[in-house]
Amino acid sequence: MEELVKAQRDYFNSNATKPVEFRITQLQKLKGILKENTVQLNEAVFKDFGKGTFENIVTELFIIHQEIDDALKNLAKWAAVKPVETDGFNQPGESFIVPEPLGVSLIIGAWNYPLNLTLSPAVAAIAAGCTVVLKPSRQTEHCSKLMASLINNNFDPAFFTVVEGGRVETNALLEQQFDKIFFTGSVPVGKIVYQAAAKHLTPVTLELGGKSPAIVLPDADLQNAVRKLVWGKFINGGQTCIAPDYIYVHRSVETQFLQLLKDEIVRADYRIENNNYANIITVENTERLVNLIDQQKVVLGGGYDIEGRIIEPTVMTNVTWDDKIMQDEIFGPVLPVMTFEDLGNIISVIKQQAKPLALYLFTADDAATQRVLSEVSFGGGAINETIMHTANGALPFGGVGNSGTGNYHGEAGFRSFSHYKSVLKKPVSGEPDFRYPPHNDEKIAAVLSMI
Repeated sequence: MEELVKAQRDYFNSNATKPVEFRITQLQKLKGILKENTVQLNEAVFKDFGKGTFENIVTELFIIHQEIDDALKNLAKWAAVKPVETDGFNQPGESFIVPEPLGVSLIIGAWNYPLNLTLSPAVAAIAAGCTVVLKPSRQTEHCSKLMASLINNNFDPAFFTVVEGGRVETNALLEQQFDKIFFTGSVPVGKIVYQAAAKHLTPVTLELGGKSPAIVLPDADLQNAVRKLVWGKFINGGQTCIAPDYIYVHRSVETQFLQLLKDEIVRADYRIENNNYANIITVENTERLVNLIDQQKVVLGGGYDIEGRIIEPTVMTNVTWDDKIMQDEIFGPVLPVMTFEDLGNIISVIKQQAKPLALYLFTADDAATQRVLSEVSFGGGAINETIMHTANGALPFGGVGNSGTGNYHGEAGFRSFSHYKSVLKKPVSGEPDFRYPPHNDEKIAAVLSMI
């Protein structure tokens, strides 16, 4: 690992990655490789946890290609020197900001979207002019092996390389000094990454998770809300960091909402055989999820096959914050539904929890929308929609507080791997001697007039 990082640092210090043309060429190469191997990439994801082709293209490959296309279109503008105003005290002179790559970057990907959440940050790093050490999750071994093959056989390892392995390899990487670390995963592991980075004062982006709430107000279009909530919750087998973790529905529409919820889940017929569902990633995680289900509170689903790593789409009602299901992020196809009568009360409850990565609100009431947006802190979210805010590259994606630090997507990703260098340029002649001694009364009066 030490030799690998040294090779990348030498390559970066050679200035090879600095020209915009170089970055564009590398992004075009990556795009071509991904396009040529679409079938193999889909097969790898299916082998790892049964996700169907359509869902994989929409939630994995499409997002990566969109990130590449956005960077190719806008990279010259993002990387350009930006003139800014020069204050009167520094006249004559000019001021400008120079975006520069941070350097050698480490990207640690996640298993739940093994392509998207590993390669999208790499696109941002390449666009910014960094070198990249990519560490995919070992839990999706077929994706990890394929990414290692495609990248390591097509790119100079001193510029862009994949390191496979598990905890030992990750820890060995974290012992090295990087110029940027980008991690996607759980809060406990995020803390370990943060501590390791602190030893070298390395800047870190943490994309974590949390219990993301969905709130359904009485004026919501229930049919629309249910369809989007069901899709957002059960896509990828519920293993999405921004999935609606739980729902607060107004008591006055609870009965109708629950019936529509059941009908939509039955209609969608979530099964691996239908290519619209996914296995739970491991047997251990399946057991964890099963232990969260209180069968006395299940109104739909509840069935499971631990060895087969399958849990039916499950809805629980009469849930309280004392239930096991509400103690941590669920990260699976189990949906607790709670009721409320006063919006202010549940805003207060949500604010007492760790800040969530996402929040979803279903209403036509602009005043209620503004109240939630102004009072509740969360990473990002949507009104009358779920998850789709992440598809807009113009919206920075990231958490706040316990759900993460920093963000990416589009220009935000470029910024995440860049330093913005501030520069003041002065002429060598024509400068007034105002600031230099002697400091007489006239100069003091002039300075006082400026404040």
